Amino acid sequence: MSAPISELAPFRIDPVFTARVWGFRNLRPWYDRVAEGDPIGEVWLTGDDCTVATGPHAGQKLSAIFSEQKVPLLGADAPPAGSPLLIKTIFAREKLSVQVHPDDAMARKYGQPRGKTECWYTLAAEPGAEVAVGVKPGTTLGEIKQGIHAGTLEQSLNRIPVSVGDMIYVDAGTVHAIWPGSILLETQQNSDVTYRMYDYGRPRQLHIEKSLEATKLVTRAGKVAPLELADRTVLIDVEDFRIERIPVNGKLTSECLRGASGKRGLAYLFAASGTAQLTGTEFEPIDLPARGIVAIPAASPEFMLENLSGAGESLELIRITPNWPARAV
Repeated sequence: MSAPISELAPFRIDPVFTARVWGFRNLRPWYDRVAEGDPIGEVWLTGDDCTVATGPHAGQKLSAIFSEQKVPLLGADAPPAGSPLLIKTIFAREKLSVQVHPDDAMARKYGQPRGKTECWYTLAAEPGAEVAVGVKPGTTLGEIKQGIHAGTLEQSLNRIPVSVGDMIYVDAGTVHAIWPGSILLETQQNSDVTYRMYDYGRPRQLHIEKSLEATKLVTRAGKVAPLELADRTVLIDVEDFRIERIPVNGKLTSECLRGASGKRGLAYLFAASGTAQLTGTEFEPIDLPARGIVAIPAASPEFMLENLSGAGESLELIRITPNWPARAV
């Protein structure tokens, strides 16, 4: 039996460690995880197969919770869909493929529920770290296709240096690539549709024709300037998601975390650094470890979040919310 709306308290989500040929075997100190088989490239924080770690729904898949508790989780005016956002941490030891994601219209053309717009928040970066976002002005589809077959596609890509705290927006249709040297927190539409253009000779399937069909030569992608507010920094606020960085030195109420708008809706709290605990009168305390994530349902009871990082250490909290109305799904 589904819990009443008033009982849908915040809950921590267990991550899923996903193998990728370009990943790392050892994710320490970010996560206490060493690969037993293939290297790990992505840590899925809100994937459909992630499990609830705390509370009465512990052990259930996230997809089941969204199916059973849509209104308590998302609010009454949310679109009729499941989990709207997929959040990951990306660990690239080697270059990812040069790729592109379809927009919603193209995704539905090929039987997928939605396309994939995403953004990357830089958690760590080595000197000289770069990503590729978009193609250079004046580049044609013909030149992209020629570059794919000649192995020279990188020459047409727009390279962007990244530093800790940078936010990069990658809207659907943008040719892009993640390169080694940074650790990224990726927020995206809940879709894993990727069309690979070029993969540096690795024996994986390419999707050249679909990638060319999906490509938009001019997009809004690029580095996003932060908006500094009194109590937080808005890193990005676009059609599908809003992401804020909130420093926490002591305690914050759930009302303060919602901010000036006071808007209730699903929110994810990710600890980019530091640790915290959530406490409330209607649920057991919830620990939030470094690089852990907690879901705050739209119908959550009020709570207190306390920084437990240690004397003088700040908690860097990343608050991620889906934006409504989102694209039709």
